[in-house]
Formats: sequence, structure tokens, C-alpha cells
Amino acid sequence: MDKLKLVLIFGGQSEEHDISCRSAATIYHHLDKEKYEIILVGITKKGRWLLVDSEEAFHNGSWEQGGTGAQLLPDATERALLLCYPDGRLEKKKVDMAFPVLHGRYGEDGTIQGLFELAQIPYVGCGVAPSAIGMDKPYTKVLVQAAGVEQARYICLDKRDLKDMEASLDRLEAAFSYPIFVKPTDGGSSQGCTRATDRASLKEALIVAASYGTRVMAEENITGRELECAVLSTPEGPKASGVGEILAAESADFYDFDAKYSNPDSQTVVDPELPEGKAEEIRRDAVTIFKAVGAYGLSRVDFFLETGTNRVIFNEINTFPGFTSISMYPQLWEAAGLPIPKLLDALIAEGLRR
Repeated sequence: MDKLKLVLIFGGQSEEHDISCRSAATIYHHLDKEKYEIILVGITKKGRWLLVDSEEAFHNGSWEQGGTGAQLLPDATERALLLCYPDGRLEKKKVDMAFPVLHGRYGEDGTIQGLFELAQIPYVGCGVAPSAIGMDKPYTKVLVQAAGVEQARYICLDKRDLKDMEASLDRLEAAFSYPIFVKPTDGGSSQGCTRATDRASLKEALIVAASYGTRVMAEENITGRELECAVLSTPEGPKASGVGEILAAESADFYDFDAKYSNPDSQTVVDPELPEGKAEEIRRDAVTIFKAVGAYGLSRVDFFLETGTNRVIFNEINTFPGFTSISMYPQLWEAAGLPIPKLLDALIAEGLRR
């Protein structure tokens, strides 16, 4: 039986390049090499596509100095990579399926999914529209509100609003009490997110968030537990995993990028004790949100359980969640009886079925 020619694409131009490389390493390790012929293609931070021609180069990062270009042809009659060797030779390599292990801009936002659609190559994960919607926090909030799921109050500002910084600060202070969370509207891994505690830090937070894109979003503070639920497409429809909890390190203001990936005191708990009925409510809301944005394949949906009220409040959806050794998405499915190799098989099968 011929192996499925699977191009695993990782890296990318976003701020989450390094996390993508770590996710790809986990996925590559667990893919069944008897089932799949894996073609590794790395995208540098500057946007160059390169063939990764050895496991050693893949794992030590030296692939970024590689010399063989690897462009995915948009021609739907080809379904191939065009390999451009350093000596000038060109070669077409057929591809059966793409597995984009990309987080953030230019990978999780619908852009590369559009390329796959043009090329008529099946791929793992959400399509163009849900990827774009899931990446844009305000658009997600509009759909989640229409679906009837509770969420934090928010205000969006663009760079034109910030030209009158004092008026913008006045507007936010009139709407919210401190602390106020400020984030880019299309960022991931908490990059550019800040917890502002006064007017001076709010101004700085707006400047930082605006440096990541054209719009920023300010949200009211929700004090509570941070909970996550994994959703997976199946032939019978989307299914939710159990609920996991994020325990940020005490030294962290909140579960920011450093707390997620650099602070060993941060923990994830796969089966936390929750008030009666709340796990089912979260699982139900996670599937509702998955459907509301039109997601497919996989997503991780994040919530707060508010202290004092036990209200379940939607935070955000990640249409291609992390697959690192500490990431919640694969941990939740492992706890549900679906280890990573079988999870990857299921994701690939769903991509082909679509």
C-alpha cells in the first residue's frame, strides 16, 4: 500500500514561529512513518520556504540556513511542491495532503488555507473563513454573542483612534475598572497582551498591542479559573474532550507568553475538580462556539469560571492550538483515551474526508 505523501509545514512569519517549530517536532515524532511519507517544509521568519532534508536539520534548527527552496504550486492540476535546488535544478514533488503546523499570522488566519484551496490539496484543520474569523477576536465575539454564549465586555480601537490617546484612555476608563486587559485583535500565544492597572500602564499597553497589528481590543477583567476544552471533528459531528485548567505561576500577572512557555511553575491540570454541571456546560459551549465560527478539524476553546458567581465566560478560540509537550489540546485527548498518534490519524482522516 502506498504511503500518503504528507507535507508538514511549520515555522512561519508570525511571532509564534518558535512555538510552531516545537509543535511540529511533537507531531513529526508521533506520526506513523509506516503510513505517511513525511515531507518537511519550514518557513523562515522572513518568509522563505525551504525543504528540510534531514531529521538532524529539523531538530537542531539548521534547516533555516538550507539551500533548497520548496514552493507549493497553486496550479490545481499539479498538486505538487516545486523544489528549487542550489545548483539550479527544478523538481516537482507530488503531495497528497498538507498538515500546516502554523500558529498566528500567515498560517492560522486563513492565508495558507487559501493557498491549499487554490491548489486543491486536502489539508488538516479549519478552512479559510473559520481560520480568519478565529484569528480575529472581535469577529469571533460577534458570532459567539449571536450563539448566546456569555463573554467578557470589550472595546476595539484602531490606530486612528490612538492618535487621540487621551480620548481613547478616557473612553476605556469610563467603560471598565482596572485592571484592564489589552491585546492585539489578531495575535496568539498572548503575544502583545498586557494587564493594565492604571492610566500610565494602559497607555503603554495600547502602544504595545498596536505594534502587532492595526487594531487592539480592551476587555474587562474577569477574575476566575482559566479552563480549556478541546474540540475534534468526527464523522458524527464535533466532539468535545474533558475540561482542563491552567494554573499560571504565582509570579506571573496572568497566563502570558512567558508563563505559558518559559515558567516551569505554570501547570496544566487535565481533570480539575469543578462545581457540579460546569464541565458539561463548558463542553457544550465549546461545541456551540466551534460550530458558530464554522470550525473544522480541531480547535481549543478557552473559558473563565468566574470567582463568586461560577459563571462560564468565553475567552477565545484557537483554530490551530499548540502541540508542544506541554500543550493542553493533545493532553486533553490523551486523557480521553485518544493518544497523539491516533489523534493525528483522526485529524488527517477528517482533512481527507472534507
